[in-house]
Amino acid sequence: MEMREAIKVIDSDGHARDMDELLKPYLPEPFRNRRFPYIPREVYDRNLGGTLGHSGVKHEERLAAMDRQEIDVAVLYPTSGLGIGQVREPAFSTALCRAYNDFIADYCKASPRLKAVANLPINSPAEAAKELSRAVTKLGLVGGMVAAQAHRKNLGSPEFYPLYEEAQRLDTPVAVHAFGGDEPGAEIFDQFICLHTTGHPFPVLRQLTGMIFGGIPELFPRLKIGYLEIGCGWIPYWLERMDEEWEKRGKAEAPLCKKKPSEYLTGGRIYYGCEPEEKMMGYIVGEVGSETLMYASDYPHWDMSWPDSAVIIWRREDLSLEAKKNILANNARRFYNLS
Repeated sequence: MEMREAIKVIDSDGHARDMDELLKPYLPEPFRNRRFPYIPREVYDRNLGGTLGHSGVKHEERLAAMDRQEIDVAVLYPTSGLGIGQVREPAFSTALCRAYNDFIADYCKASPRLKAVANLPINSPAEAAKELSRAVTKLGLVGGMVAAQAHRKNLGSPEFYPLYEEAQRLDTPVAVHAFGGDEPGAEIFDQFICLHTTGHPFPVLRQLTGMIFGGIPELFPRLKIGYLEIGCGWIPYWLERMDEEWEKRGKAEAPLCKKKPSEYLTGGRIYYGCEPEEKMMGYIVGEVGSETLMYASDYPHWDMSWPDSAVIIWRREDLSLEAKKNILANNARRFYNLS
């Protein structure tokens, strides 16, 4: 217990409850008078009639939950805002992200234990770069998020170069995050369990593939990128698959990807969220090291581990003490530039 008490656990991926009524006061006219919902969402019973998940709206509830989970600092991501790609109107998308970022910056003022990343207007890459700069330099947010799905954008495209250049200049991370919802291909399903099972990993891995083969880590070597909420067990499989494709077709079709994809993905600038109960975690640490895996609670969402979260990692026998400290604290501190 003494070691656990000495390590200040950082939750690399918690979530804010960003309901429309909370964002409305931060929206400028004429957008403030729009009807809810601001971001359309699919209609599924995500919480199984209220039996899963937590509210997480009030500061007191969130901080008490962090204490229960043995979390010292939580870095917050949007909930509804994960679907920002569905907002096609450029001006409204940008205004909505600005409103969320203002809201979450104010929300985090309640406690130094709360940090947050900025939601960026994925459909307006040039505005995304400007908003990242504002959010980090003016609001004190600790990074930027780009949505993995519900839009027609490839994050490896040159239109995102200004965003990555600005993030590299600011030494602030860019994280790719999905929302486990509707996406192309998911129309074959009529149950949410199928939709959610595929709706996190597939969109993130598509974007990762586009970014690596598109040369983003090569063009922006100091950029820190995070791929979140898809676990870590996929890493060896996907590295091997991408390397094989690159060896056969890389020079012709991915000329900006100068090295094997695995070299970028294990080079120390790309980080991965991991869930405490993943059986593969010990193996992954043996394969790629423990320096880029970051513990995530996913609080207050329905699919989180509760109430045991960080403590699950402390109890694991397949991880060294050094690996536990990296996963629970050191890596997230380095990724988000936390003191």
